[in-house]
Amino acid sequence: MTQTVFPYKTALVTGGSGFVGSHLVEELLRLHVQVICLDNFSSGKWENIRRFQDDPRLTVVEADITNFEEISSWFENIDVVFHQAVSKNTVCMKNPRLDLKTNAEGTFNVLEAARIHGVKKFVHASTGSVYGEPVYFPENESHPTNPVSFYGTSKLAAEKYCTVFGHLYGMDISILRYFHVYGPRQEDNDDGGVVSIFIRRVLNNLPPVIFGDGSQLRSFTYVKDVVKSNILAASNPAARGEVYNCASGIKVTIQELAELILQKLNRKDLQIQYRDWKPGDIKYFDIDNGKIKNIGMTFDWEFDEGIQQTIQWLQTNVSGNRRKEVPE
Repeated sequence: MTQTVFPYKTALVTGGSGFVGSHLVEELLRLHVQVICLDNFSSGKWENIRRFQDDPRLTVVEADITNFEEISSWFENIDVVFHQAVSKNTVCMKNPRLDLKTNAEGTFNVLEAARIHGVKKFVHASTGSVYGEPVYFPENESHPTNPVSFYGTSKLAAEKYCTVFGHLYGMDISILRYFHVYGPRQEDNDDGGVVSIFIRRVLNNLPPVIFGDGSQLRSFTYVKDVVKSNILAASNPAARGEVYNCASGIKVTIQELAELILQKLNRKDLQIQYRDWKPGDIKYFDIDNGKIKNIGMTFDWEFDEGIQQTIQWLQTNVSGNRRKEVPE
């Protein structure tokens, strides 16, 4: 990542020990920012931030965004908040009330704490799931928002709270809608992303399992480019009050993804398995990222390179301590 002139001295990252959050913490420290990593460690991992724990600019706080009293005081003297804490899409069907509490009420709490303490900038991590089934292609930021999952609904509510706080209190807020983020440190359990799940299974001598026929089209975006988008949204005054698609524009089917991973790990002997479609799974994504490119964003990571980096990380962090999995 190229050197960026970052206008803030202090930052707070909710979900800072998670997948995207830990990469963001790492980049902020590289930019010589004083960082508070706030996380309840329900899905975030100490391992993700342990490499930075001796950095005097980092403060790690174990707290839950659903508890306003627990988090509020940590926002004092903070210049910019990156709100990455989330109840993920894979969790929403198991516990939709937790999904609602974390994504909607939790976001309200973080916004309110930021407002009370006069935070200068607020960058909110949202999701392409707020769009629901595509009405037209490519999907731009003006596309109708009709989510078809609890997760998309709670994340849309969070976006609306951001908009209202900006309108009522003049807060400088930007929203980034993530699409299919992948890379090192992504969870490889069944609540993780499809890239890390496929790699984990192949490392454990099991075939990738595709839900559906593999024709699903995705816009996989490497985590370092997502971090770059956050830094840009925080730094560029043109991003005030705006919503951006944070998507690489790379189009890959799930079938192509599975075949690429088998090829890179030299395991073409493993036959891809297929299961029924998952409820609410959107089949095709064709994302317009022109708006964020217009404020200076460039997506630097090629898909092949990103997959290779992810494989190398998982080989080190998974293959040495492989799970006992039962072939399906």
